[in-house]
Amino acid sequence: MAKVLVVEDEPAIAESIAYFLRRDGFATTVATTLAAAEREIDKADLIILDLMLPDGSGFDLIGQVRRSAARAAIIVLSSRDSEADRVAALETGADDYVTKPFSPREIVARVRAVLRRAAPPSPSTAPAAPLPLIVDEATRRAHVNGQKVDLTRVEFDLLACMLAAPGGVFTRAQLIDRVWGDGFAITDRTIDSHVKGLRKKVVEAGGDADLIETVRGVGYRVADRPSSAEGGD
Repeated sequence: MAKVLVVEDEPAIAESIAYFLRRDGFATTVATTLAAAEREIDKADLIILDLMLPDGSGFDLIGQVRRSAARAAIIVLSSRDSEADRVAALETGADDYVTKPFSPREIVARVRAVLRRAAPPSPSTAPAAPLPLIVDEATRRAHVNGQKVDLTRVEFDLLACMLAAPGGVFTRAQLIDRVWGDGFAITDRTIDSHVKGLRKKVVEAGGDADLIETVRGVGYRVADRPSSAEGGD
């Protein structure tokens, strides 16, 4: 069971995040100050960190974690949404950056994705099977089981984004941020439409529709092998 430390001084926000994390099986501790968080960082696998704390800056805690023997991943929470703030947090050592307001479900999905990326590969005596879906970003070509898939620019970028972490769940907000960036008014329905088109082309090229899975209430992921457990539009 992964241990998550929530460092947030607003009780309603902290308890909401903690509730959803515990419901999803994470051992969760809440710290409302920098001092309290410092006593818990060695026990945490992941830290959800508000940058503005009553006794100091979250940036100080990021630096402390990265200078110490602690190996906790860090997701920053902040009401500041400027590019400079995001870059500063990520360059200091954060693994992800979420702006307020946010959905607790999105936080849980991001926690799972960050922990999945941080986890060491499982030892195995057999070589890993190649992914059915692959992209070459240099040539902007996509293939499923060796068969070329003709994609639009947006479809290719969505697939490349999800293939950066096969099996990891990407929220619609994450996909909008990474494919379109700031300044675009993209709706969830638009994302759904592009993913539907992408899935259709994968199937037409001979792939399984379940290679691109819908995780209900959260977003989408690319599976490394077909599974219909959560698929569908």
